[in-house]
Amino acid sequence: MPTGLKMSRRRFERLVSRAVRELPPEIRNRLDNVAITVEDWPSEEDLRAAGLGPGETLFGLYQGTPLTGRTTDYGLALPDKITIYQGPLEQACASDWAIRAEVQTTVIHEFAHHFGLSDDDLHRLGLD
Repeated sequence: MPTGLKMSRRRFERLVSRAVRELPPEIRNRLDNVAITVEDWPSEEDLRAAGLGPGETLFGLYQGTPLTGRTTDYGLALPDKITIYQGPLEQACASDWAIRAEVQTTVIHEFAHHFGLSDDDLHRLGLD
């Protein structure tokens, strides 16, 4: 079981920014009205929004209207929000390499939700 890795918020945020920059241009160029935030841990409300219970692990959460669900009525909307949770990722990863890889996977997973893919879709694609 990983012993956990501890890093500063600034360094963790740089990992998240790097993961976004490393997305293929055809994906980055289609990101529309999305804010990316980093939080320490998911709240109980965040866990419920993800369909999880207390004690379950959540690395990231997408909240918003996926591109596939936007109609002509979509406008002047608050940005969609992708939250990456530092605490659970640090707890699950024992090395710099592991946390970089898991942050990248989590960012891809959450942006896939922005593009309309469900957790079942992501599981079928091996991105869960």
